[in-house]
Amino acid sequence: MAIIELKVPSPGESITEVIIARWVRNTGDVVEKDEVLAEVDSDKATLTLNAEESGKIEVLAAEGDTVKVGQVVVKIDTSFKPEAKAEAPKAVATGPAPASAVAATKAAAVSSAAPASSSPTTYATGTASPAAAKLMAENNIQASQLTGSGKDGRISKKDVLAALSNGLHTAEKVLSNSWQGEREKERVKMTSLRKTVAKRLVAVKNETAMLTTFNEVDMSAIYAIRAKYKDKFKEVYGSNIGFMSFFTKAVTEALFHFPAVNGMIDGEEIVYNKYCDIGIAVSAPKGLMVPVLRSAELMSLAQIEMGIKEMAIKARDGKLTIQDMEGGTFTITNGGVFGSMMSTPIINPPQSAILGMHNVVERPMAVNGQVLIRPMMYVALSYDHRIIDGRESVGFLVKVKEMLENPNRMLFGGKNPEEILLGL
Repeated sequence: MAIIELKVPSPGESITEVIIARWVRNTGDVVEKDEVLAEVDSDKATLTLNAEESGKIEVLAAEGDTVKVGQVVVKIDTSFKPEAKAEAPKAVATGPAPASAVAATKAAAVSSAAPASSSPTTYATGTASPAAAKLMAENNIQASQLTGSGKDGRISKKDVLAALSNGLHTAEKVLSNSWQGEREKERVKMTSLRKTVAKRLVAVKNETAMLTTFNEVDMSAIYAIRAKYKDKFKEVYGSNIGFMSFFTKAVTEALFHFPAVNGMIDGEEIVYNKYCDIGIAVSAPKGLMVPVLRSAELMSLAQIEMGIKEMAIKARDGKLTIQDMEGGTFTITNGGVFGSMMSTPIINPPQSAILGMHNVVERPMAVNGQVLIRPMMYVALSYDHRIIDGRESVGFLVKVKEMLENPNRMLFGGKNPEEILLGL
């Protein structure tokens, strides 16, 4: 009998402890090689623990436990092998079957289905899919009222619809809104990631001289470009044109003119970065993550758009690594996707500045002596006043505004083509 011990892998430099977030498989389960056994939360990301070999597992730590990096949390007995999956017999068309054969087939089907109903439950048993959960919430149905027909007993949307069509009794709501009138409390342990974020945000407020300056951007030119080229862009690159790529390109050009905004303090020295590694805040199941787009100053608009799309997909699927989020020099966050009109974003240390985007609202604006309706966005730059002066912060934001309102400036170092022609 060979026993393999699985140790907690190191999520990254300086991380010594992690939290067992969830066990996907339990003690006594026979698993296959590379199968996911658990999800592990670290200070910066969520990792998975995979089986190194096939066999029966023994879990040595509970969900929610804090364990050391390198600690043994699972043992695998490789003398047990997963059962081979039986192949379905191929049907052979030989004409109509006699009645006795049909009856025998039905009896065999019933007898083979019987053991399945008594199969052991798993973590998925009674868990609703996202679509089913939404439908259950709308109709005030509890999971205990349903029997899942999906894989491992998972409740599907089809199960909910079938129950409703069969006249399932739903509990009457106490109120006409979403609240149920209950006076319960729920205590949930903070994840390692959330605790780290909380400490860093408090440290930023206490250790930096943070200020925020605001401006507004007329998005008409960006809207016009997107409307004109959206179909061709999608045909060539398979993706839509988003606002974030324009803002990223404008930011990289503005950082060239105001290098202090791209710098950071290291002890008693100021480090001026000669490149732009732009952190893009994206929403993920575990919370807000900030993966980094490396050398964004060298990328075309299409390359930036593809890079942002790739990072968003990795964040959504929980596949961002520590390396994906390390080493940024400047961050952009877009609260506008959630409806924010104006906010003061908090600096992402050790960086010295962060740009906040907001929602676009049509407002009356004075343009060449006329009142016109324009799509306007408020933008905010939070910065560390220890390294960035007011002139630089305001100048940086004005430069970003100029390039967004005149996108051709992004191709000429922030200047108009006429200025280049005249050598100005």
